[in-house]
Amino acid sequence: MSAGPYEPTEEIKRLLRPRSTHPVTNRRGSSVWRVTGEDRRRHAVKLGYVSSPTHTFTALAPAREAVILRQLDRTGVHWGEWEHGTWSVQPWRKGESLWELWEGYRNGSRDTDAQTADALACARELARLHDAGWVHGDVQPHHFIIGDQRTDLIDLGLARGGDIPEVLDFPFRGCLVIYESPEISRSVLEYGHAVPTTESDVFGLGASLFISATGLRAVEFPPDAEREEQRRVIAKGHHRKVTVPGPLGAAIEAMLSPVPADRPTLAEICDAWE
Repeated sequence: MSAGPYEPTEEIKRLLRPRSTHPVTNRRGSSVWRVTGEDRRRHAVKLGYVSSPTHTFTALAPAREAVILRQLDRTGVHWGEWEHGTWSVQPWRKGESLWELWEGYRNGSRDTDAQTADALACARELARLHDAGWVHGDVQPHHFIIGDQRTDLIDLGLARGGDIPEVLDFPFRGCLVIYESPEISRSVLEYGHAVPTTESDVFGLGASLFISATGLRAVEFPPDAEREEQRRVIAKGHHRKVTVPGPLGAAIEAMLSPVPADRPTLAEICDAWE
């Protein structure tokens, strides 16, 4: 067990021949670096490692994501093994996360047209993943990267849909709890694992938009509540009142429905915002 952070391995350095490296995050068993290679292109480098007895899957997640990205025909993707787990390389996605981009809205500066356009871009990108036969499983505001020219949905390590080598696969035991749908939380509480669906992804999108717009978690529970207690609250299917105005707020309200079948499809969401 280790807390990291870990630097890019010699194998990664031989692959990219870095001109510069910049640490981005080190949390939950993953050290992430932004690396500018010899070709002057930027790359996201992830090194997975076991961070705790309950998070051994983090060691496999970088390679698992790389396998998924290749199945989605993404280019510039590489992966390998190292002494603590697996690593991956993929192109760096330029832009701001949904959470960062909407800081002004949370501070009272509201442009509803621009806000709806951002939300539509996120919904379209998630819809593209679903149309390709995959469910993301870990939808949260930091995983939508909104740039001037395009929007990207990143961190596909928990996605489900295609063929994953058994040596790299692991059960889905939920995601960052505050974006879990009630049915996912109930399943994890009862069985220790769950099956993410397009409907649970839609809930995650609604919860992501809610917190990005308001600064509040969609489901209220004590700030010091343990993960299991958070899931018990979420499993009840209640959420905070949606105060976001207009069509955006109406869609968020529908996406947060406790009944999966009552949530709108992404196609319906996009139609409402176009």
